[in-house]
Amino acid sequence: MSEYYAQRQRNSRPTEVLRKHRPDYWLLVIVAFLLAVGLIVVYSISPALSELRGGNYVVHQVVAILLSIVAFFVTARTPLAKWEKWRWWLLAGAALGTLVALITPAIPAYPQHRWIRFGSFSLQSVEVLKFALLIALSGFLTARIREGNIGDYRKTLKPLVLVLGVIGFIVAFVQSDLGSAGVIVAMATIMAFVAGMPMRRIMTIGLVVAFGTMLAVSSTPYRRERLNTYLHPEANCSTEAGHQACQALIAVGSGGLVGLGLGKSVQAYGYLPEAQNDSIFAIYAEKFGFVGSMVLLALFVTLFARLRLIIERAPDMFSRLVVVGVLAWLSTQAIINIGAMIGLLPLKGITLPLISYGGTSVLFVGAALGLVYQVSHYTSFNTRRAMGSQQRDRHEHSIDRRRFGGAYHPGSSSRP
Repeated sequence: MSEYYAQRQRNSRPTEVLRKHRPDYWLLVIVAFLLAVGLIVVYSISPALSELRGGNYVVHQVVAILLSIVAFFVTARTPLAKWEKWRWWLLAGAALGTLVALITPAIPAYPQHRWIRFGSFSLQSVEVLKFALLIALSGFLTARIREGNIGDYRKTLKPLVLVLGVIGFIVAFVQSDLGSAGVIVAMATIMAFVAGMPMRRIMTIGLVVAFGTMLAVSSTPYRRERLNTYLHPEANCSTEAGHQACQALIAVGSGGLVGLGLGKSVQAYGYLPEAQNDSIFAIYAEKFGFVGSMVLLALFVTLFARLRLIIERAPDMFSRLVVVGVLAWLSTQAIINIGAMIGLLPLKGITLPLISYGGTSVLFVGAALGLVYQVSHYTSFNTRRAMGSQQRDRHEHSIDRRRFGGAYHPGSSSRP
């Protein structure tokens, strides 16, 4: 038993039982399948990518996956107490990384200041920010719960909105990455909800986000064009703004029921922009068709179901919020990416987790899943075993009945 969980067991209530058991091996199996699917798709379109842009995409993706495995085991073996202790240092490091990305000279292919570049090496700063914010928010909300201030405006909502406002402004406006800003806000909002923040506070965050999104879209010409393309896709296929959305729909439709085949993609040869990154689901659908797309969606749903199960069994609030944050991160990003490729959402330029080509995304998603794997080692029976009738009645009639599946939120008496 790690130092973190041993200390937690000593500090737990007499009725609380903490048990260490086998980790969730299905988590590893599902993640391995998704990484393999992504690598196969990148391998199949690598000749087209190399012909158009040069470079060895398969080797780069294999290196990224190997680094991701290393990050997974580092985060899985490092006690959560240390991550909680380091949360502000992590957030400060991510802020420094974002600042470096802002002053790093851009290149013509990617004019936005989103990457830290050292020669051929590049690191997308927002992926570092997501991981750091995951830890920092989990620690912040857990501390507010312990103090009984989760619903307090001055101590909880105000600093949370200020931090999200600054991050949202830099990511959405300065780095022109509205999709990643949306993922970050979704993570924070869902974590605050599960932590037990009152709904009126959640609604306040929602209003601020809605106003910021309207401002981001209305003040930026290319976002207005994307929104217009989303509303009228057939009328904008010949324009630059509508080209990617139309080609994505053509790729998905070309796949038919069972797909064109692994080596028979047409769209990868310069027709569909960002075939290896943002548009990889459309390329996948072109190759494997409707049946293959359903299999991929089933893998993602299974992964999210495993994360939900780990949340229900998580031994304490910090661990639970970490896994909630990872679930919100990956599910929001997958919904935005796939929704954009099939015309349900406007294009956002965001990767499909574990599938898309890109070292930074694969690396930090692997690190986040390592934290989840560590949490899956432990179960608190306080969330599972039957309570006495008096305890059950008190719990069922409490205003603090916000649950995430079978999980419960402790400390109801301290809530405002």
